[in-house]
Amino acid sequence: MLARPNRLTRGADYKAVVRRGRRCAAVHTVTYVTTTDEQRPTRFGFIVSRQVGSAVVRNTVRRRLKSVCLTALPAVRPGSDIVIRALPSSASAPYAALRDEVVRCLERRAAA
Repeated sequence: MLARPNRLTRGADYKAVVRRGRRCAAVHTVTYVTTTDEQRPTRFGFIVSRQVGSAVVRNTVRRRLKSVCLTALPAVRPGSDIVIRALPSSASAPYAALRDEVVRCLERRAAA
């Protein structure tokens, strides 16, 4: 589980990252990244809409994405804000495919 300092919690923060962030699209996810020079923890947010599936499926996808981000956290530049939007195909995607997509996008957009 991501610690509280590593989570985006305000809607305005989500909106700012999605509007101003650099985008990396993949088959199952879309990743938005903004970086600053502030020395603060990296923050992650997740958007999993009803199009992905039922509540059980959405929560499973969200937990998988959180797990991927927790393992990728040391490689991400401090001060980054990252929002990951799950696409409907993520419901049936294996964990390894989600992990590879997210790690690739984080390396391209938010690596130190």
